Amino acid sequence: MNRSHRANHFGTAVEKKMFEKYGLEPDRRSWCDATRSDGKPVEIKSTMRTHSDGQPGNFKLYEQYHRKLRRKGGYYVFAVYRVRGRGLQILRSKMVHSSQLPRLSWHGGGEHRQSRQTKIPVTQPL
Repeated sequence: MNRSHRANHFGTAVEKKMFEKYGLEPDRRSWCDATRSDGKPVEIKSTMRTHSDGQPGNFKLYEQYHRKLRRKGGYYVFAVYRVRGRGLQILRSKMVHSSQLPRLSWHGGGEHRQSRQTKIPVTQPL
């Protein structure tokens, strides 16, 4: 399994755990992953606490999706995990209103998702 496939596999597993923890309904629009009981959209972001190269993880956000989430009064769920055997362990998670993020600095992100991006280090308090 290559790194991208593994990241997608773990991201999907984290989403399922966050659906349960926060009582979210899956919502597969391009810019959000779930919906709260009040109808507000939720984007779930996950990262490993530490990558295999020893570097701390980070949450990658895309500007166009962030702006849409803000317009809709949506939320983020940030989840930090570590790999445990064939599965994963959630170390911590937090739901944050999209307006409560620290000031974001957007930069080019190549062609992926045709949007500028930013990274929030796992070490930054949210």
